[in-house]
Amino acid sequence: MFTGIIEEVGTIKGIKKGEKSSKLTIVAHKVLQETMLGDSIATNGVCLTVTKLGQDWFEADVMAETLRRSNLNDLVLGSSVNLERAIQLKSRLGGHLVSGHIDGLGQIVSKRKEDNATWITVKAPYHLLKYVVEKGSIAIDGISLTVATVEETCFSVSIIPHTGQETTLLNKKLGDSVNLEVDMIGKYVEKFLNFQSKTISNTSTISEEFLKNHGFL
Repeated sequence: MFTGIIEEVGTIKGIKKGEKSSKLTIVAHKVLQETMLGDSIATNGVCLTVTKLGQDWFEADVMAETLRRSNLNDLVLGSSVNLERAIQLKSRLGGHLVSGHIDGLGQIVSKRKEDNATWITVKAPYHLLKYVVEKGSIAIDGISLTVATVEETCFSVSIIPHTGQETTLLNKKLGDSVNLEVDMIGKYVEKFLNFQSKTISNTSTISEEFLKNHGFL
């Protein structure tokens, strides 16, 4: 589990591509402190397991499903990536709960400055956008951000200078893909409500009035 507060920007040092998978070697410093083999490091928001470890690098395997759902397949030697170690129970939760399991890809369609901030608009498919709410949380390439506006096909976030300096987001160009992980609470709520509706249709003893009376609706 992660918070979406990026600890440092790493650099891709090596890429070994298999038939459908990949192995990444990433240069880093801060996130390697106290890190051991088997630990998790979010890379552009993707939870990866450390399989090899050097003084200033780590290696991780990326399976086919991860490559299909994320932008890790677009990385080349020298690419910059956002890095964050898994949280500890004593850590402050500065962002929001981020699982590191990418829901899908978005595309940057607009960037504009407003005083000290930068507005970024991301186009996203409906199956992800339905979970995005104004003033809610979303992880973009692993960065915990607050949603400023939501439209029919896209949403926008406003990036403060600190976030811009500590992450890769402002280096993205129009048309670039970004990893998206929506707030997991929304997905759980949807699952619960769908389960309840199926229960209603299959069980004659539970009605809409019953659910209202017991605080479910």
